Amino acid sequence: MDVVEFRPRPEQYAWTFGGAAPTHRIKPGTALRLWTEDAFSGRLQRTSDLPSQVLDMTEVNPQTGPFFVEGAEPGDTLAVHIAELTPARDWAASSTIPFFGALTGTDRTALLQQPLPEQTWIYQLDRAAGTVLFEAQRSTLRLELPLAPMLGTIGVAPAGREVRTSLVPDKFGGNMDTPEMRAGTTCYLGVNVEGALFSVGDGHYRQGEGESCGTAVEGAMDVTLVVDLIKGGAPEWPRLEHDEDYCVVGSSRPLEDAWRASQVGMVGWLGELYGLDPLDAYQLLTQISRSPLANVVDTNYSAVTRVEKALLPAADAYEGVHRRLSELARTI
Repeated sequence: MDVVEFRPRPEQYAWTFGGAAPTHRIKPGTALRLWTEDAFSGRLQRTSDLPSQVLDMTEVNPQTGPFFVEGAEPGDTLAVHIAELTPARDWAASSTIPFFGALTGTDRTALLQQPLPEQTWIYQLDRAAGTVLFEAQRSTLRLELPLAPMLGTIGVAPAGREVRTSLVPDKFGGNMDTPEMRAGTTCYLGVNVEGALFSVGDGHYRQGEGESCGTAVEGAMDVTLVVDLIKGGAPEWPRLEHDEDYCVVGSSRPLEDAWRASQVGMVGWLGELYGLDPLDAYQLLTQISRSPLANVVDTNYSAVTRVEKALLPAADAYEGVHRRLSELARTI
């Protein structure tokens, strides 16, 4: 197996999906050992740091990549297996940002109110205990929370020569911000351009479903991936497979349209897996699906439809790619 290691310099970050030149050309079956910067580009380091004073909003959510996958053509399916996610620092940051978040007026939900106060929280990592420390800033609570590393962002170049900011989730993946994007996940993305041009970033040491205030426990991450290519079969919306379940992520506004996209995506996947008529798949989905939220703060909201494999007959999605990549990941 080819193994590529890459720690980008700041001038090598990508800030968009589409429109960025590839940093590497790789073959299907390649393992990647990567470093990703946090969503704040490392600029929030102390509780006294305020987003309006230290952030450059044109340089948030830096991406590592893009990677050109040899042989990838529009209509193919890119399979990216997350083998390992390890916090790359012993601290991480979160904050409230003016007119950003789910429980405040925003530029999209314009209200005659003042922005919420800016506040920064710094989380200290205890690697031995596997926790991050929440320390209240306006009260006295201190709480050790379990580490739950995830990637907020993984995506390919969009179709139609579009260039989309790395803050946006859509059919190409992007800033989906779902805790389902954890180690052990295989993410299936439809290829839109030659080479796929995929990138990753936005590491979170943990995040609640919905990402209510708009920022997770944002931290730099060491990331190990295995990348493969499936000819044809491109899904309309990103699909995730774990050992225990299948997921589809839909991204749109309003939130119910994101949920609908994920549900329709799962109806289609159940049809592929079991030869089900769409109405039969729809009826089955009604009885077995779960609907965790991903984010309700980004430019598009993201919703997840999840079904447990234990409730279904055995199947090999994409001819068992997830199982094969999981086995490969254990050899790295």
